[in-house]
Order: sequence, then structure tokens, then C-alpha cells
Amino acid sequence: MLVESIAFALVGLVTGGAALLALPSYFRAARRVTLGTALAAALVGGVVAHFSLDGRYPAMSVAVAAVASGVLTSLLARPDLAAGRVPAHRHHPHRPGAHRARRRHRAV
Repeated sequence: MLVESIAFALVGLVTGGAALLALPSYFRAARRVTLGTALAAALVGGVVAHFSLDGRYPAMSVAVAAVASGVLTSLLARPDLAAGRVPAHRHHPHRPGAHRARRRHRAV
């Protein structure tokens, strides 16, 4: 279990480091937060997988740790705040007087 725990920790650090290197502008939180989230997710996911699989498939436990780390690290990503990206607004900007403009039909 000790060797697997070290493998889980390495997987978590690699996942967090890869996320920070690949998309640095998406992660506005401190680097420690991103790496800590990836590390904790890999450890918890790996331990849960280890006990769920009765320790028979260590490679599967490491894979589950990698997936858990990637999923929980992706929750920290904020692509809407990335540098150089224009935020997409859900609603049109309010124009002054737009709510008062009514069409009047002419009597024919």
C-alpha cells in the first residue's frame, strides 16, 4: 500500500503540474491550491479504488487516481477569466429606453 500511495501522490502532482503548464491562464487560484487539489484527489481516489478492488489491480487503482485527479482539478479551471478571452454574455446589453419603445399600429 505504501508503494501505491507514493504512485498516487506522483500521479496527482503530475496531473496538477500538467494542468498548470498546459493552461496557466485558466487557473487563477494559487498554484498551491491547484497542486494540492490534484494531490488530494489522486490520494483519495486511489485509496478508494484500492479498497474497492481489494488491492488486486494496482494499475487500475492508479488509473482511477489519475481520473479523479483530473476531474477535480478541472473544477478549478476558469476559462471565462482567461487572458485575452471575451466573456460571452447570456443577455443582450440593456439599451436606454428599450423597455419603453412600443410599436403603434396605424388604423387602416
